[in-house]
Amino acid sequence: MDIEQALSALNNPIRRQILEWLKDRSNFPPALPEHEDLDGVCVGYIQEKAGLSQSTISNYMGLLKKAGFVLSERHGQWTFYRRDEAGIQSFCTAFEQELLRK
Repeated sequence: MDIEQALSALNNPIRRQILEWLKDRSNFPPALPEHEDLDGVCVGYIQEKAGLSQSTISNYMGLLKKAGFVLSERHGQWTFYRRDEAGIQSFCTAFEQELLRK
């Protein structure tokens, strides 16, 4: 776990908000019928909720993914994101150990 990279990804209120929104799929519109069986949320729905450009959201999601906070899955032209709970827990553990290390 690269703590600096993770902290950099979290150093933005919108990126933190996205992680919070992704806790619950009902924070977004229903999936299209052809995507109902997929985990995660389409990047377009994240963009719409955040009110930012597609390129900004794509950049944000790339940073969150590189930091280990989200997973992505591509289906045709669609990219779906979901939280990486193991990655989030790994960060929390590593950060706690760093702060509490004597």
